[in-house]
Amino acid sequence: MSLNIRKAIIIGAGHVGSHAGYALASQGIVDEIVYIDIDVKKAKAQALDIFDSTVYLQRHLIVKAGNYADAKDADLLIIAAGPLPDMTKGQTRMDTLKQTVEILKDIIVNIKNSGFNGIILSISNPADVIAHYVQQKLDYPANKIISTSTTLDSARLRRAIAEETGVDQKSVYAYALGEHGESQMVPWSTSTIAGKPILELILEKPEKYGKLDLEGIAAKAKAGGWQILRGKGSTEFGIGAAIAEVSRAILGDEKRVLPVSVLLNGEYGQTQVYASVPTVLGIHGVEEIIELNMTDLEKEQFDQSCKTMAENYKLALSF
Repeated sequence: MSLNIRKAIIIGAGHVGSHAGYALASQGIVDEIVYIDIDVKKAKAQALDIFDSTVYLQRHLIVKAGNYADAKDADLLIIAAGPLPDMTKGQTRMDTLKQTVEILKDIIVNIKNSGFNGIILSISNPADVIAHYVQQKLDYPANKIISTSTTLDSARLRRAIAEETGVDQKSVYAYALGEHGESQMVPWSTSTIAGKPILELILEKPEKYGKLDLEGIAAKAKAGGWQILRGKGSTEFGIGAAIAEVSRAILGDEKRVLPVSVLLNGEYGQTQVYASVPTVLGIHGVEEIIELNMTDLEKEQFDQSCKTMAENYKLALSF
């Protein structure tokens, strides 16, 4: 009998990379995790710290530091390398583009030389543009490179709606789409509570839902990451859980729909741009892109977000 060992490589042993690894370990999604970081001492320390915790976790797994040779037989490779925006200078995620590209140049060469052929989950910011940059530079199948992108923003949106309505967030279905950043948008016409469109609830039950400030809720969700960043210097737990959710859907071949950034080629009227949209995820990565019926205004907002990312992708290629 042969066993299928699920192996993940995490490039970057910082705040996000460490919490991604712990989420994968604690939820039993993989059997082996290998950290790669230019700071070898830190990679070893993070791996050892997580490995110690596995004594009390439900499943056995190996956690270690390694190098790109370890990627050859891996199923999943998570890119979590790059700088955080400098809040003191008012930077956005997009403002870190040049720094991130410079860091990724060597990483991309090493991935290419490693023989890795699994699924790449890129979470380095600006998430959508960087996923596109990595896909192009590796000349890799687009269905096998995705970004978590607005998976986390959508969770923040559902939490914000729940806080305003008093309905549990797990009964709220709503997406932040487009960019994991300033130009993201919310297609409120497709947002529901237990399958009931929120826009219908506003009309039918004005005493409970009529005072919902939809623009304010969307803004609150978009600002969630900045609130956390200002308060403690980094986001960790939310993105770790989002990475685990996407990884489980892929490695478990769940055919689950999650809002992730994928390469659009005709969907939503967009071509050659990575944007976050509802996507069916399975063992082959992107299985299907779900096209929502947006209003004219929502489509205009989505198009503008895609335009922003397309322009910055061209900029990334110039560095």
